[in-house]
Amino acid sequence: MKNLTITGLILLALSVLLFYLTANNFTLNDLGMPHIMGILGGIGIGLIIGGMVGYVSKGSAIKAEQKRKEFQKLQQEKEELEKRAADIARREAELNLRNENPQV
Repeated sequence: MKNLTITGLILLALSVLLFYLTANNFTLNDLGMPHIMGILGGIGIGLIIGGMVGYVSKGSAIKAEQKRKEFQKLQQEKEELEKRAADIARREAELNLRNENPQV
């Protein structure tokens, strides 16, 4: 989102620069309805595009968080299975020892 803000500010500065380079002797009194409509249209388009990008990036972030949680859960299950396997192997070793040495 930070990159989008920087890009938006750069584009805004570029549009202001181009406006002042092309409009000679423009004063505040010359500001008319077409200028205001252009400004409002630009704001509206920016909000629409910003909303879509925000929605997509939030969806991506939620999916990434779900994958991370699922990976952590699988790691925990793997650790539990490894502990169980080690416990079973230890018990089998004890049983094999007892079967080999019945007097123990």
